[in-house]
Amino acid sequence: MSFSSWLREVVDSIWEASFQHPFVQELGEGTLALSCFRYYVLQDSYYLSHFAKVQALGAAKASDLATTARMAHHAQNTYQAELALHEKFVKQLGITNEEKASFIPAPTAYAYTSHLYRVAYEGHLGDIIAAILPCYWLYYEIGERLKDCKPKEPIYQEWIAAYGSEWFRSLVEEQIARLDEVAKNVTEADRKRMKQHFIVSSQYEYSFWEMAYRLETWPIQGRERMKHANN
Repeated sequence: MSFSSWLREVVDSIWEASFQHPFVQELGEGTLALSCFRYYVLQDSYYLSHFAKVQALGAAKASDLATTARMAHHAQNTYQAELALHEKFVKQLGITNEEKASFIPAPTAYAYTSHLYRVAYEGHLGDIIAAILPCYWLYYEIGERLKDCKPKEPIYQEWIAAYGSEWFRSLVEEQIARLDEVAKNVTEADRKRMKQHFIVSSQYEYSFWEMAYRLETWPIQGRERMKHANN
């Protein structure tokens, strides 16, 4: 069994929880509240802006120029494709420049990106790929599961189409193959650490849906909002 296949088995229950999360299920059905998706777009745009930088750190840590070029290409794709899609959603959802300027990442979005940076600065290329791969791979599996769904909301249709596309599948498969190649040439201690990164990122992926579905706020910020709402 390949290293990636083994990791996929290890996190199966976590990923299944993501597949069954109300955010994902309702997005496919077209019943997800737009307020939740709007919140998700803002938080995910923040996440992707840092995800691209972690991909670039992976490029810098690659041992050969070909891998450096490919990791840099992935960072460019995050910017040109995924963030461009989010910018389109921003316009469609009526998110203003003032909202973007005053944006504060939610606890989960901040923690997830901090996890990725810690892995990137402390580890090698294998650590980085293990930490970022759940984002690629899980989204592709969700896109595959939802590809036959026909939500009436056009934004949801476009989101499903993007992550279930052949273009996105090719990126996922490339990174899976890269992880397996790295895993062959590192120590058992390295593989154990990479496994833990993969698990933690998978947990954060689930938490990201929950964050968006619940419109997560910082504890004190949430209390202040409740206080003002009751006055």
